Amino acid sequence: MAPRTTLRTVARPVGTVTRGTTNPNRLRRQDRWIAAVHGPTLRRSDAPPVAVDLGYGAAPWTAVELLARLRTEDPRTLLYGIEIEPARVAAARPYEREGLEFRHGGFEVPVPGEVALIRAANVLRQYDEEQVAAVWERLCRRLAPGGLLVEGTCDEIGRRHVWVALGPSGPRTVTFATRLGSLDRPSDLAERLPKALIHRNVPGEPVHAFLRDFDRAWAAAAPFASLGARQRWIRTVRDLAADWPVTDGPRRWRQGEVTVRWEALAPRPS
Repeated sequence: MAPRTTLRTVARPVGTVTRGTTNPNRLRRQDRWIAAVHGPTLRRSDAPPVAVDLGYGAAPWTAVELLARLRTEDPRTLLYGIEIEPARVAAARPYEREGLEFRHGGFEVPVPGEVALIRAANVLRQYDEEQVAAVWERLCRRLAPGGLLVEGTCDEIGRRHVWVALGPSGPRTVTFATRLGSLDRPSDLAERLPKALIHRNVPGEPVHAFLRDFDRAWAAAAPFASLGARQRWIRTVRDLAADWPVTDGPRRWRQGEVTVRWEALAPRPS
């Protein structure tokens, strides 16, 4: 791994300090989706793929766990945990090991070379909606060709997630993921929409129409509840896919996920 950047070498990291809330396994759903869906892309790299957990919070659990899950796909993976709060970096340093390093920084992503993956979970939640596009653009510029940015939000214990997947040219998809046993209806996930979408869950916006149709399909699939929440979810998503551009299939649906093309949910121009 490249020589470490000390806390003194990064002047004025780009961004602001977040609340730092974190828990073990909070981001496991994102981790598993990244590893399963984009793991083959990581493996195609001639050099060890570089991943970044941006804004990991007050404790390093999510970075440690992301590396472990990515290494099931490519044992060469190198991971950098990036935090804007120096005290959090210092607290994480005892957890460093081969392939895992913690650095002080922000949206400038102070790591060497091209980056295959940046994961920024629960970071932009505290920003204004108007700031999101510029942050996305800046982070996407740090990606290698074929690289991936995952930006989104989840609850405190990782039961409900929504994230946007972006490539170097911009947003591609939106994924909704949940522990099915905790769900009353799909629109419960609205409170975890990422900053780019959460204020757009109003009549006239595509994401509002999507969640409305999701709830209707869930209600229509009620007879499948006798077979379990998973079978009801699968039937719901199958019906939803008749009208919305769902990009994944039953293998991911069984995990309590559904992924839709970004263009279908993107906010309407002001």
